[in-house]
Order: sequence, then structure tokens, then C-alpha cells
Amino acid sequence: MNPFYHRARFLTSASNISQAPPDEGAEVAFAGRSNAGKSSAINLLCQQKNLARTSRTPGRTQLINFFSLDDQRRIVDLPGYGYAKVADTVKKRWQESMAGYLEKRRCLRGIILVVDIRHALKEFDLQMLEWSLHRDLQVHILLTKADKLKKGAAAGILLRIRRETAGSGDSPTVQIFSALKRQGIGEAHDCLDTWFELKSSGQKKDPGIQGE
Repeated sequence: MNPFYHRARFLTSASNISQAPPDEGAEVAFAGRSNAGKSSAINLLCQQKNLARTSRTPGRTQLINFFSLDDQRRIVDLPGYGYAKVADTVKKRWQESMAGYLEKRRCLRGIILVVDIRHALKEFDLQMLEWSLHRDLQVHILLTKADKLKKGAAAGILLRIRRETAGSGDSPTVQIFSALKRQGIGEAHDCLDTWFELKSSGQKKDPGIQGE
């Protein structure tokens, strides 16, 4: 794992793109359906228990939350989408704020799409993939909550998702992930390292910390 991400700090929250930090440097956004494990994944990758707000109540995160890694790199926690029980007015506000960010943010380098491995790709996940392809953005899919399945079943779903997302352009990369079992940290960090250009910028991994 890369200790660079341990320095993550909350920067600001925004209800729309006008409240976001200056559109410069590099950002990677975490997106996913409500209760897919997005906040837990961010917390684990940054080795901080309460960095991103977690809740057992789907639909709790309603703002775009920015976390700084350094003065040029940020992680962005997008509102969870697709939860049917929130009010229509709230749902519309989420959609507008996310659309504004995804369409206009020039410093966005890629999207970590968080998907509950038990539910695979749903309509909103597929829409996010289509939009990312349209904007020529890279996507890395975290198949979370892999601890809920046996190893063989999880591996089978991983292969199926890779087949389903293979297509024109740069196909999304896909991995198995479990916040509970701390599985997949290194692979996810490798993806972030590439998008943030850490190796070329001199931010090297700590040779004393290996594996997951």
C-alpha cells in the first residue's frame, strides 16, 4: 500500500459545482449506488476510520465532499445514487450536482466506480460507464463486500464483469475489494498512483510497506 494516501484531509463540501475548489491539479472521484461501500472504501484506502462519512442508512451523503492529498491532488466522494426512498426533490438535487461536476470538472482524471459484488452492475452503474466513455475518462471498478461471498463465487463475478465491460476504447479495470477483510488495497492504490502520476512526480512508495 502507498502511505501517501494516509495524509488525506477533509477540504470542503459542495452542493453544486460553483462551491467546488478551483478546477486545477488532479482529482479522482468515487461514485456508486447508495450503500455500496463507497465511504468505507475511501476510509480504508486512506487508513482513516472517519475521513468519509459512513452510515447504515442509504442516501445519507448528499454533498460532493473533497479531500486533499496535497496542494494538487484530491479525492472526491460523490453522493450515492439510485436509492429510491429519498424524496424526489433530494434525488433531483443530487442528480443536478453530480451532473454539473461530472460534465464540467476539467481536473477529473478518473472514476472509481464502487459496486456491491452481490448486486453486480445496475442501471445507474451502466449509465456512469457510458458517461465516462463519452468524456474519455478512465474507470476502475471496485467490487466491494467480497467477504459476503465465497472466493470462487467472487472470482466468477469478477470475470463476468470484465467480460461485460470489455468494449471499444479503454475498457474499465475491475478488482475485488473488501473493507472488512482489507482486501484489494494495493491494487486500488496502484490505480490511483497511475492517475495521480505519483511515480513520475517523485512520490515514491515506502519500500518498508509492502502488500495489502
